[in-house]
Amino acid sequence: MRRVLERATGRARFDAAVVLGSGLSDLARALVGGAPVPYHRIEGMPRSAVPGHEGALYYGDVGGVATLAFAGRAHLYEGYDARVVTRWVDLAVDAGCRVVVLTNAAGAVDTALEIGAPCLVSDHLNLTGHNPLVGPNDDARGPRFPDMSNVYDPSLRALARRVDPDLREAVYAGLLGPSYETPAEIRMLATLGAGLVGMSTVLEAIRARYLGARVLGVSVVTNLAAGLSPEPLTHDDVAVASRRAAARLETLLRGVLSGLGDGAP
Repeated sequence: MRRVLERATGRARFDAAVVLGSGLSDLARALVGGAPVPYHRIEGMPRSAVPGHEGALYYGDVGGVATLAFAGRAHLYEGYDARVVTRWVDLAVDAGCRVVVLTNAAGAVDTALEIGAPCLVSDHLNLTGHNPLVGPNDDARGPRFPDMSNVYDPSLRALARRVDPDLREAVYAGLLGPSYETPAEIRMLATLGAGLVGMSTVLEAIRARYLGARVLGVSVVTNLAAGLSPEPLTHDDVAVASRRAAARLETLLRGVLSGLGDGAP
């Protein structure tokens, strides 16, 4: 697996990887430029049929940091299993990435969060019923029982706040989908301590930490969760709100990646 991205990109090593969630794929081109490599040309990469997920890899340097930008991700609700939807994490870490940045579009369980703004993920609730570490363990890859005390790296979150001091942070609840949550489920999530809810990210974060990478999670708050607004939830609205937040998110991601190049922790 170590040579898969080298064959696709012509480069042997990278420093950081970013995955762009719903409606955020255009940011990959803005961040690193260059010609995309469609996922179907990358051995083992699953493709998403969800609108707003381009399904292509961009690569280049951001502030001196060799960066992989994955435009779109596959999801459990599309019928993939947990190991398949996290395969890009294995590819990135095998290519040398020690920092993995996970972005997503999320609903706000906490009504104090600003719609259309990025929000740091401080921790997560894995409510998908799946885990990418299930099955026989390869001890050469990672521990059988990895610690998850600090999934979302505190120093990376501090770096992000230096770039954008107005960032809020919240716990992200990852659910299976594809149906949106009911108002009763949102009340349950609030009771459990969640401020954000979505259908991705948590499995990728678990896999990245298992493999020894540092993780930064950033949600774009696209809407109030079910029962907190009179409007019905639609994927089109999520994608539109994501695109509106793209400029601020690009500034944040560029600043974080450049900070890594400057030797920030």
